[in-house]
Amino acid sequence: MTSPFVRRRRLAAELRTLREQNGMTADELTRRIYRSRMTVSKLENARCRPDVRDIVKILKVLGVTGEKFDAIFKIACDAADRGWWDSYGDAMGPRQRMYADLESGAATIREYNQFTIPGVLQTPGFIEFIIEMAEAEGERSFVADRLIEARLRRQAHVLGGGGPRYEVILDEVVVRRQTAPPQIMLAQLRSLIETATRNPYVTVLVLPVAADFTGRLLPKSAFFLFDFKDSVDPPIAVVDTVNTDIVHTEREEVMRYNQRYEHLRQAALSGTASLSLLEDVAGDVEKRIDPFP
Repeated sequence: MTSPFVRRRRLAAELRTLREQNGMTADELTRRIYRSRMTVSKLENARCRPDVRDIVKILKVLGVTGEKFDAIFKIACDAADRGWWDSYGDAMGPRQRMYADLESGAATIREYNQFTIPGVLQTPGFIEFIIEMAEAEGERSFVADRLIEARLRRQAHVLGGGGPRYEVILDEVVVRRQTAPPQIMLAQLRSLIETATRNPYVTVLVLPVAADFTGRLLPKSAFFLFDFKDSVDPPIAVVDTVNTDIVHTEREEVMRYNQRYEHLRQAALSGTASLSLLEDVAGDVEKRIDPFP
């Protein structure tokens, strides 16, 4: 399916451009379609699922007909679609819902992470441990069992047949620093190795601590780059911060993150060397496990 999130952003840009081309203010459009100012604002800023009836009214008021009407109406229908993630409501958390939405229409996903194992590669044991840590900090934006179920469903889409091509660059610190009990970390590392080895659509690269990054800037946060199956859907960069995810769609902004990603990729180990490093780290972790707990 196409990503409703992406289509909402396309719809917002189309509606705002059409209104401005007609020399009409948002307040005037509001009066003409008998809706609130907030409704128009949310539609033009992609902050809500559109009511297709409202879109039809807007297009008629703006004099849109023929093929242009049909094209925007199709975008509006896609934007109004509900995906499997919507059935979870708030139980899986708003941030994970957004990623599931973006992944649904992605052709390729590239990710850089210097903090943790990416969500779509986490084992159930690692997910449960992360949830325990979040709950200990007072996080209440999800229901634990439903979040685990939803994350595994995301993994099935991204890693299963017909999913997007997925590449991640992990900072070496992510796999070397102990952030979970050894048994959980060992299972996670073995899973990473197996997934990268067996899945032809998944690439796991490691950015070594010793990488020479002279003359280039390291990203300050983890980030994702999404390209979509429909060529008219613009690429998106999503920056992961502690409290929220920042979505970039402007061409220059996305290009900057593409450039940063290419710098990271040039400095990262090859796929084979990355797997070898992961094997070495897994061996070190295994040595720390007490055989007689």
